[in-house]
Amino acid sequence: MEIVDPITPTDIYEPLCLEAQPNKRRRKKSIVWEHFTLETVGPGCTRACCKLCKKSFAYISGSKLAGTSHLKRHISLGICPVFRQRNLQVPDTPGSRTGGPGTATDPPKKRQRVSQGAARITFDQDRCNREIAKMVILHEYPLHIVEHSGFSDFVRSLQPQFSMLSFDTVQGECVDVYLKEKQNLLNLLSGIHGNVSLTLDLWTSNQTLGYVFLTGHFIDADWNLQRRILNVVTVPSPESDYAFNQAVMACLSDWHLEGRMFTLTVDQSLSNETVIGNLRGLLSVRNPFMLNGQLLIGNCYARVLSRLAQDALGAMRETIQKIRDSVKYVKTSESHEDKFIELKQQLQVPSSKNLLVDDQTMWNTTYHMLVAACELKEVFSCLDTVDPDYKIAPSMEEWKQVETLCTYLKHLFDAALILTDLRYPATNTFFHEVSKIHIELTHAAMSEDPFVSNLIRPLQEKFDKYWKDCYLVLAIAVVLDPRFKMKLVEFNFNKMYDEHAEPWIRAVNDSVHELFLEYIAQALPLPALEEGNEGVIKTETSQDGFQEGNLVSTVDGLSDFEIYINEITSSQHMKSELDQYLEESLLPREHEFDILGWWKLNKLKYPTLSRMASDILSIPVCTVGPDSVFDTELRKMDNYRNSLGPMTLEALICAKDWLQCGLSPSTTNTTATPEISKAIVKMEV
Repeated sequence: MEIVDPITPTDIYEPLCLEAQPNKRRRKKSIVWEHFTLETVGPGCTRACCKLCKKSFAYISGSKLAGTSHLKRHISLGICPVFRQRNLQVPDTPGSRTGGPGTATDPPKKRQRVSQGAARITFDQDRCNREIAKMVILHEYPLHIVEHSGFSDFVRSLQPQFSMLSFDTVQGECVDVYLKEKQNLLNLLSGIHGNVSLTLDLWTSNQTLGYVFLTGHFIDADWNLQRRILNVVTVPSPESDYAFNQAVMACLSDWHLEGRMFTLTVDQSLSNETVIGNLRGLLSVRNPFMLNGQLLIGNCYARVLSRLAQDALGAMRETIQKIRDSVKYVKTSESHEDKFIELKQQLQVPSSKNLLVDDQTMWNTTYHMLVAACELKEVFSCLDTVDPDYKIAPSMEEWKQVETLCTYLKHLFDAALILTDLRYPATNTFFHEVSKIHIELTHAAMSEDPFVSNLIRPLQEKFDKYWKDCYLVLAIAVVLDPRFKMKLVEFNFNKMYDEHAEPWIRAVNDSVHELFLEYIAQALPLPALEEGNEGVIKTETSQDGFQEGNLVSTVDGLSDFEIYINEITSSQHMKSELDQYLEESLLPREHEFDILGWWKLNKLKYPTLSRMASDILSIPVCTVGPDSVFDTELRKMDNYRNSLGPMTLEALICAKDWLQCGLSPSTTNTTATPEISKAIVKMEV
């Protein structure tokens, strides 16, 4: 094949015909021709040849023009081996350029085209390292994924210049992401006006280690309810009476929450009276008591519901096992299922539910299995007529009992379902829901049907204990809902206790007023109080020691006492914020009412009450995440995570939670340094 002299084009968009087109505007010469030459290899066939690696590419074939995109990629993506090698060897600094345009030692930069196209993205190894770390964190990939050959091959196919990471390097990058996000969260916590409530949840492991998850709940400066995992503390002896104290102290110190923790919610099935007493003693020293500590430690609502469901299912264990075996019989054989479906169609059973074998580690799956099976009980009862091998059908009396069981399980399921919402509801949501369950169980426990009363009475007794521990928190929260205030408390207590309701109503009313006075006694400094007129509804009448409603400091050091007296006085001259709030008309009930938005709009009208609402409405009633609400067992840490050091484990779990919450769009604008993370990793190893 004859090779002719190279041709340098003047315009890559020239028409292929030889005739000139004088009216067409000619475009500027493409930058690729500083790296390529054109060679005619035959009639109507021209190829582009790389000046560096001498590889040729299609350019013109007959009447077709291949364009220059593939030529640009050959250079800009580092596909050309000679260009890539020399580009790595010769730093791109002003003093290193010794050749002219197109020389091997210094390939010319691409000229900027303002009119079209995007600027070339420069490869950034550090940015890629951060993105891999975030990928590992968010998707819980093992850290050693970066050393897998398949992963290495895949990444190099995308970017040949990428230098693969080692296990230690990606571990350091993950800790670095954690430290940067932690600083963002510290900044967020420093900007809130209220306190932080904590939940404590325990995970176990095959090595009998305990992992205490401490999650903070608070309302931020923009009145959004926030929930963040703050610490994952490894506890060598979770059964110890002081194990939880260690974890809580670590959290309070780590996040500067001494004196700012409002309540602690735990799963009280994990602890005895000694453990709770130790926690109460610890917190009473480090945090101010509110209402004599009645709000300090709460119980996990999800765990309570789960235990009630397990007790109810356990009471009918043998019957439920019959139904489980029946479902397995149908679902584990295609021929059995075909006979079942055919019989269902013959009997014209209208159920649209699918039979599924339950997962006994999640009680809601057992509930759904029973509900579906009950709707198909006629088919199960007749199945032996078309399938003689089926001999485990429950009796009609057993089916009736299971239907009764499902009626009460539905109350528990509906109550737990609220907790699965990723947008964690404010505390006011739960008073009415918990009241409903209490009423249903109380009535069922007194049923004349011995099966119902025997089934429900043990559940009612356990739930009544939970109710007595939590009703005050839930009732105060609903009082701070302007749609209900004390009216819903009065309504529900009258339904629950009839003529004995008055002491319960009075206890809530007195507690709300006492708590309000405690918030006044906590009082802001006098200048700040004057500016916001904290807690005072002014009147036109002035008293000695006050000027036009403004508080005047005295010189005897009792200015705070004067503030306190001013707020609690029930004289004819002023009315407290709380009294005014309670006397105002209720707001219309709306399904999508934004209670936090309402308090945000009314914080100037009710400055003290709004601070109180910020703390009360963020008290968590549940210690577990939305994905664990129906669990029947404590969650276990897998063997891979067990093998990680405590710092790395905490970094991976917390950083995932923070990244998913979208605390910051970027993890680059913070003060943590790579040196810090590397030091931590080195210490851990």
